[in-house]
Amino acid sequence: MDDPAQLSEYGKILIILLVGALLVCATIFLARLISPKKNNPIKSGTYECGEEPIGSSWVQFNPRFYVIALVFLLFDVELIFIFPWATVFGQSDYIAADGRWGWFTLVEMAMFIGILVLGLVFVWKKGDLEWVKPQVSLPKVRVGIPQSAYDALNKMEYAVKDLAQADAELNTSVGEEMIARPKAAFKPRFKKPE
Repeated sequence: MDDPAQLSEYGKILIILLVGALLVCATIFLARLISPKKNNPIKSGTYECGEEPIGSSWVQFNPRFYVIALVFLLFDVELIFIFPWATVFGQSDYIAADGRWGWFTLVEMAMFIGILVLGLVFVWKKGDLEWVKPQVSLPKVRVGIPQSAYDALNKMEYAVKDLAQADAELNTSVGEEMIARPKAAFKPRFKKPE
């Protein structure tokens, strides 16, 4: 504590903290000062991620979204531990001190990643990584049409006309004078400003 430079470094940190707190308070005060104050029932309502907060809160919901989020968070946080391991593992001082250091850390990380992979396989096999578990079933409809009629329709070859040729035939058969333009269904009336 005899070195005055150490106090000035702490003083710089204190100034940064004070300026940060001042900026946060100033933005909150300005938002309260210039924000509109007109309340209505919609504005005062609870915002629920775009969902209408109507009805009882005791409803059943599918927890698969939360399971996926928790699994992602688990693996994401666990993988963060690989970065400090990699920086310590690469230091030549530790490897020079003991030759077994490199093998120990490598086996340790292999066990860590192996546990993560086992957890991933468990979650995958359990089916928690699937959004919707489809139940595949072919629709069956009882109709009075025999299957041979469907087969005959599917086996037939149909002649496909050229679209340009069909348009040309339509234009020659129907003159343009016969085509009447439809009247507007609604004609807006505007009042002149006074």
